Amino acid sequence: MSTLLNAEAYEELTLAVCVPSPVQHLADDRLSAAGVEVWLKREDLIHSEVPGNKWRKLKYNLAEAAKRGDRTLLTFGGAYSNHIRAVAAAGRYCGFSTIGIVRGEEHLPLNPSLAYAAGQGMRLSYLSRDAYRRKADPEVLGALRCTFGSFYLLPEGGSNDLAVRGCAEIPAEIEMDFDVICCPCGTGGTLAGIAAGLRPGQRAVGFSALKGARFLEDDVAGLRARAFGTRRGDWRIEHEYHFGGYASKNTELEAFIGDFGARHGLALDWVYVAKMMYGIYALAQAGAFEPGSRVVAVITGPPGPG
Repeated sequence: MSTLLNAEAYEELTLAVCVPSPVQHLADDRLSAAGVEVWLKREDLIHSEVPGNKWRKLKYNLAEAAKRGDRTLLTFGGAYSNHIRAVAAAGRYCGFSTIGIVRGEEHLPLNPSLAYAAGQGMRLSYLSRDAYRRKADPEVLGALRCTFGSFYLLPEGGSNDLAVRGCAEIPAEIEMDFDVICCPCGTGGTLAGIAAGLRPGQRAVGFSALKGARFLEDDVAGLRARAFGTRRGDWRIEHEYHFGGYASKNTELEAFIGDFGARHGLALDWVYVAKMMYGIYALAQAGAFEPGSRVVAVITGPPGPG
């Protein structure tokens, strides 16, 4: 497999990606009563297999891997990781071999997310939870290279400086004037990029899907600094809408998702997107946005399987 083949396949994938993604007004009396206009940036419609912020984060990483002549992509994720799914699909499109290092023990049969990744040709391997916590340590990465050979490393969630540069392109695609742009927050890469792409007078709000994740402020600032040489920008993270933490939900969130789908015909991803949307409604009704504010909500991906 040659670098040229990867580069050509990468170009074909970029042509298949639908950017800029559409921006749609969310008509809802509850928001209108709060004096807030909300618009949805439909990143979930970018590509059926590499959607939303997954494409934004992979865009420049795939190009760099092809430029370097790497033949294999290796990344990390949980058993229901949409990032692992996207890397598997992007690798198939671009001619890379892919390896997914999954947190925890193998469980058979594979759940829908991992079965999809395996169906795309991804080789799955597993790390104990203790080893997974140390996945960035040189000794762990060295052991992986001894096992799998040379690879291009994509961090968990895909968040690195190249991913941040991809996400920084989102605000410039929005032609309308807006005051606030919101996004879900897992590893912080999407928020770091969006914050870097803001125009003067605009601000960004991330909604953490993790419980007790106050470290995210430092992570976002660090990602911005590595990508653009600055930690500054008008952004913040809301930590009160995680509904129990990553991959956790309760009946209140489920009711919100059902009501939102009935009103607007859009199924929300419950791991990330629904928590952000719930938070936006809560903040709007609490008067946290100035009357007349235009708020853009970035729908980072569709509902996942399983």
